[in-house]
Amino acid sequence: MIEIKGLSKRFSTANGTLLALDNVNLTLEKGELVGIIGMSGAGKTTLLRCLSLLERPDEGEIVIDHLNLLDARDDRMREYRQKIGVVFQGNQLLKQRNVYDNIVFPLTLKNRKKDEYDERIKQLIELVGLTGKEKSYPSQLSGGQKQRVAIARALASEPDLLLFDEPTSALDSITTRALLELLKEIHLKTQATILIITHELSVVEKVCEKVVVIDGGQFIEEGKVSDIFNNPKHKTTRLLLGLED
Repeated sequence: MIEIKGLSKRFSTANGTLLALDNVNLTLEKGELVGIIGMSGAGKTTLLRCLSLLERPDEGEIVIDHLNLLDARDDRMREYRQKIGVVFQGNQLLKQRNVYDNIVFPLTLKNRKKDEYDERIKQLIELVGLTGKEKSYPSQLSGGQKQRVAIARALASEPDLLLFDEPTSALDSITTRALLELLKEIHLKTQATILIITHELSVVEKVCEKVVVIDGGQFIEEGKVSDIFNNPKHKTTRLLLGLED
């Protein structure tokens, strides 16, 4: 189980204090595949940065297996961050490293010996459909292939929580369909807990089991995808679904 408890984040701006996240709470059962949707400025990016520990919340807890990651000392934060894998928008691959070296990078930070991780990297390359591309560099890959490398890299350290930030935003429709099928396959094979932050309702509809709607830094509606999409309660949800002007 992964629990987000009372998470709040403020930023100082020229116009005063901006409350980007306002006491948000969410429980993710092990193996759930959940989508977070919301309009621009709703707090999606701040949520992802807080969950990936790139931003430190002002209040709240992020609890994985009864461990509050925010209680960790700075010298242990890197170790705890390994519990969370992130696929960022734009993939953020290391341009000077090939496919294999990009995927293995998180494990080299743990000072693991090559014979400890080599077989796992080969399995991940096969899982994401990049067999034969091990020595290729990012400049030699398509957009979809780069995303597959980023996904394999996020899976390398066997995280408890896998976060996706707008995973299909820069892809064409054919590549998007292939990537969504890959996400479903990864979920089936790894049983990882997956959280997808996106503005694309089709992504949530095709792959997610549960959806959470965020607006003004608060979670305003959550439930099964079919229930929320068929019977939205909140005005913002209806706007996202195109049911209101």
